[in-house]
Amino acid sequence: MTVPDRARRLFAGWSANLFQMILGVTQQVALIPVFLRFWPSEVLAAWLVIYAVGNLVLIADCGLQFRAINRFLAFKSCGDSDGRTARFYAAILRIYWGLAGFLVVLLLVGAEFVSPSVVLGFQTVQSFDAAFILMTAGILLTLPSNLVSGLYRARGLYGRAVRLQNQGVLVAQLVQLVAIFATGSLLAVTIAYVATQLLTAAYFLAIDAPRLFPFLRGARAKHSWPWIIGQFRNAAPFAVAGATELALLNLPVLLVSAFVTDRVAVAQWGLTRVIAGLLRSLCIQTTLPLAAELGHDYAVGLKEHLRSLYARGSMFVTVLASVVVSGLLPFWPDFFALWTNGAIPYDPSLAITLMIGTGVVAPSILALGYANYSNRGDLLVRTKALQLVVFLTLSVLLIPPIGPLGAAIAVVVSDLLIQFGLLGLIIIGQVLQRPFHHVAFLAALMILVTSGGWALGAVIRICLPGTGLVRFIAECTLWLVVVVVVASPIMRKNLRNRLIAAIPR
Repeated sequence: MTVPDRARRLFAGWSANLFQMILGVTQQVALIPVFLRFWPSEVLAAWLVIYAVGNLVLIADCGLQFRAINRFLAFKSCGDSDGRTARFYAAILRIYWGLAGFLVVLLLVGAEFVSPSVVLGFQTVQSFDAAFILMTAGILLTLPSNLVSGLYRARGLYGRAVRLQNQGVLVAQLVQLVAIFATGSLLAVTIAYVATQLLTAAYFLAIDAPRLFPFLRGARAKHSWPWIIGQFRNAAPFAVAGATELALLNLPVLLVSAFVTDRVAVAQWGLTRVIAGLLRSLCIQTTLPLAAELGHDYAVGLKEHLRSLYARGSMFVTVLASVVVSGLLPFWPDFFALWTNGAIPYDPSLAITLMIGTGVVAPSILALGYANYSNRGDLLVRTKALQLVVFLTLSVLLIPPIGPLGAAIAVVVSDLLIQFGLLGLIIIGQVLQRPFHHVAFLAALMILVTSGGWALGAVIRICLPGTGLVRFIAECTLWLVVVVVVASPIMRKNLRNRLIAAIPR
């Protein structure tokens, strides 16, 4: 795995992830004004909840994807790598199909006794139960495609997996637009979204993977119940870590919906949480290609390559998150008013808490990714389980008295205390030789970039005349121009190399 090959893989992964982020912004930001033209705020809140459920259902993977990735990486240094990979792939795929089928049957049976609309407070929204069940069952049936994605990551094809997923998401968004214009129905939009996800998963499993890896065709594997149970046991730490991450992204929407009776406040939380979720997703998508490369270095024992790449990757994620936060903080109020057309009120304390909290924990996201790709099961299960407990406890205590702000505080505090303060520091201490110097360096960099960009945005807002969309575009353009000019010296190779050399390792 040479350096030029690594650079190409990283840039291929980042470019695919960038497009994925653009599609995420389109789904969760650009489509909202369209939906508001056809739906009242209560139906929009219902869609946000259903969409969050669709993402939350991915917890049902039970950690099998990361279990498979670690096994695929381990096979790369063994004899008969392709044969062992094919047999393990076939065995895990059967487990996936059994798991998905069992959970779909369980969902249908449970829906006969408990109405989702009653539990979540959407009794007046037409077809909510049908849309909820369809979204949940459909995403459950896409779970087996996670195994294909895991194989692509282990074999250096991360960018291809994301590109194919992006094509499916793009088609899904176009079909959603057709559905909302043609019917205005919540159920029709849900069907459009789910059907495209199912078709994409089917293409992965039936066409693309067998064509790229012919050794998968006809592979057979015998396994016993003890072996199956052992796979779930070994995957459990990754399941806990993945469940916590998905819970922090999506469960707050459900908790606020359950505890807060004001549907406008639920919509306000859902929309504000969108930008924090996109920021977190940006950091996750940035670290995923890095984590795959770090996992390879760990598997084959390249300690110096591992240390160097981790230090540079940690700084890159920190700078990226800080720049984005510094631009969002001054201009988000203007965008929010334009985005919702004034239909949903803006809550500054909620937005600031979520944005700054998400930016501060950005370096720990790389630590989490590396832990997943280096088989740190014990560390993951201890830290992420504790984080989930802290988050749920604080949510139950804070949401009823102070509403959505309580959910924001629960998310941020659990991130700072556990993911950054415990998991992140442990991983940095294990990988780097000067961990405390590295953390201090990241903290200083984060404060400098965030405060500088925020102050620049505040000055631009005060000085720039005009109103509405034209003023907002002018604000953002001027801010970007100034930031590019200030950062332009980094394009000089000698200066860039000196800055990289200064990163504590």
